[in-house]
Amino acid sequence: MSETLIEVADNAGIVRLTITRPKALNALNSAVLTELDAVLSDLEQRKDLRAVLITGAGEKSFVAGADIAEMRDKTPEQARAFAGQALKTIKRLETLPVPVVALVNGFCLGGGCELALACDWAVASDNAIFGQPEVLLGVIPGFGGTQRLPRRVGPAMAIDLVTTGRKIDANEALRIGLVNRVMPQAELEAYAEELTKQLSGNGPEAVRGAKQAVHDGLDQDLDSALALETSLFALCFAGEEQTEGMSAFVEKRKPNF
Repeated sequence: MSETLIEVADNAGIVRLTITRPKALNALNSAVLTELDAVLSDLEQRKDLRAVLITGAGEKSFVAGADIAEMRDKTPEQARAFAGQALKTIKRLETLPVPVVALVNGFCLGGGCELALACDWAVASDNAIFGQPEVLLGVIPGFGGTQRLPRRVGPAMAIDLVTTGRKIDANEALRIGLVNRVMPQAELEAYAEELTKQLSGNGPEAVRGAKQAVHDGLDQDLDSALALETSLFALCFAGEEQTEGMSAFVEKRKPNF
């Protein structure tokens, strides 16, 4: 029986994915990407999905990067295929219709940072270390880092990180906008539980629509993006969720979503 590389835990539509290669600091290899892609393909079909959390096993590493031992002897075409596999899987994570949260513990380097960049939120423990150190290995980021990083932190900071290969701690990552929250490692799990409760208490279709408006609007001019927002706002009034949410507010009770 093959080793399970992605642990899946489901709590009422809040799905937690854990990459389980702790001896390799959860490095991304072809097997991890294949299994993660299959899991995400299944999640895409879930109508009851509320949110996805992704993390790495153990306290030392979220994902330390792509598996260098696997990459070392690749030809250019093999490298292209490996990057294509990673890009496809990471894009699948990014385009899930629900909020995706990276819980970052320890090393979040190279492919790990690129994985976190595809998430809507990144919550880091105070031991987290971020970076795109690929130039130190004679390559550039190949899983989306040169494109998602400047969109997250701005081109100047992105150029700094991808050309120096330097690593930054959690507080600097927070300062430049790479992560949303930083907390003591001992509190990361409690925060994850609190966050899942908050997400599960919001209108699921409204949350999906809000994420779609932000993501799709970023690729459009302002007028087109505002028209998209208006359309998605109006669509909220076609279902029961808006009626329940507004009725609950008027009646001073908790909505039943």
